Amino acid sequence: MSRGRWPYLTIRDAIPIARLRGMVQMAESGPESLYDFTIAGTKPVAFVRVKFSEHILAMLEDVAWDCNDEIGRLRLITQDSAISCELWLRSRYGTWRFFRVTIDAILELGRDGRPLAVKV
Repeated sequence: MSRGRWPYLTIRDAIPIARLRGMVQMAESGPESLYDFTIAGTKPVAFVRVKFSEHILAMLEDVAWDCNDEIGRLRLITQDSAISCELWLRSRYGTWRFFRVTIDAILELGRDGRPLAVKV
């Protein structure tokens, strides 16, 4: 995640949402980090990457294009039915969108981590 005002607010505001789903464990940030935090205590365990997005209402194809780097990093994590790799997007107005990233698809989720939409 890049540095600056919006990314800081994004990670800060993601933590309370994540705590509603389970215990949050922050990852050490760095240029090669694959995710920002994990959510444990529920199945599946979620590896979450958060990002600020100016285009929060974009179609899934556009989200995939705009977040290609983050999606690529999440796809490096071992895929299993007990693991959920998720991308969370936040707009400047505090609107959130949540996505599960698999090897070959992106699926939109609700705040509770359950699927909402069709795969891309």
